[in-house]
Amino acid sequence: MELRDYFENTKGLGVLATADSSGKVGIALYARPHVMDDGTIAFIMGDRLAHKNIQSNPHAAYLFVEEGTSYKGKRLYVTKIKEEENRELIDKLSRKKYADEDKPKFLVFFRLDKALPLVGNKE
Repeated sequence: MELRDYFENTKGLGVLATADSSGKVGIALYARPHVMDDGTIAFIMGDRLAHKNIQSNPHAAYLFVEEGTSYKGKRLYVTKIKEEENRELIDKLSRKKYADEDKPKFLVFFRLDKALPLVGNKE
């Protein structure tokens, strides 16, 4: 199953791990990523720690655990390539509405460096 189909059709819990330029790590719950037509991975980010971290260190890891009782899911290793503040596109991609609609939002695009299953190391 392609990543786009996987993330559009699989429910679960996601965690994004980032680090600043000195290596101080931050983790946060994140919605499923958007897989764009060109294969890049995009996340909608608020002006918070994860977004601040990727400004100085473009590398991140995303862990996704599928709903249910088994250990199924994905681990994505990604590198930031660009970001935009296109509110129209962000609103179109948003899967839900947020109470903080007036706060800055960024659509951050990442190159997929490696995709692994949740458990094990087979790509």
